[in-house]
Amino acid sequence: MEQKQKINYGIFVGNESDIEAIAQFQVDMALESEGTKLNHELVLKGVTAAVADPFKGTYIVARDGEKTIGSLMLTKEWSDWNNQWYWWIQSVYVVPEYRGMGAYRAMYAKIKEMAREEGIPQVRLYVDRTNFPAQKVYQKLGMAECHYLMYEEVL
Repeated sequence: MEQKQKINYGIFVGNESDIEAIAQFQVDMALESEGTKLNHELVLKGVTAAVADPFKGTYIVARDGEKTIGSLMLTKEWSDWNNQWYWWIQSVYVVPEYRGMGAYRAMYAKIKEMAREEGIPQVRLYVDRTNFPAQKVYQKLGMAECHYLMYEEVL
């Protein structure tokens, strides 16, 4: 099996220049992971709204030179049990040709650094139960399956 070369990525908080790439990543991720076709214009508006209002979410992007090759979104959850914030990692995407080359690892390291600086005690994420490659990556980086199950009702 061919070993992919690690790249020294630039990791940044996403801004207006990343909006189009992030929106396309979300459209690509939904199709790839769930077979869901998203409305690009609606996703573009959603990403634009989050970039404009950090309360909605904060994007972390990985760049190889000037090219944005991966992103994820951080959202916050208030814990009344512990009187503190938790961060959720959502919308993770790395361009296929960059997978296995350290892009997510670099973004995750940046998140942990930011969390420590802000006193965030825990970072969480959810992953599709059939997305075994992603689960393997998360476990390799020190994350563990927790005891919560997720439920939803579409209204």
